[in-house]
Amino acid sequence: MLKSGIMRKERGSARSKVRIYGTVKVMQQSSRGRIVDLSQQGMAIDLERSLHMTPGQQVEVLTDELGPIDGIVCWYANGRVGLRYKMTTRAAAQVASYFRFFHKTVTPVLRG
Repeated sequence: MLKSGIMRKERGSARSKVRIYGTVKVMQQSSRGRIVDLSQQGMAIDLERSLHMTPGQQVEVLTDELGPIDGIVCWYANGRVGLRYKMTTRAAAQVASYFRFFHKTVTPVLRG
């Protein structure tokens, strides 16, 4: 539960911290960005520049590792956007392939 008394919906799948660079396209706008969280259902992306987008809007994410993936905006705040995939068999296969062949577990660096 959040401080305001509103119940927060639990996430459906585990998220992995990643660092995948690409481009986010929405209508006639685009921005470079970095995917920072990735799961089987969606992703969070830090954008280099602000884009005008609203929840429910369709966007395209282009990366070398994942290829093109269509998504739906869930939230957008402070230069970060949360997307859920527009689930197709192609999108599911692309994400599964990334986790199988590219994703490496990152060991945290301890600073003294």
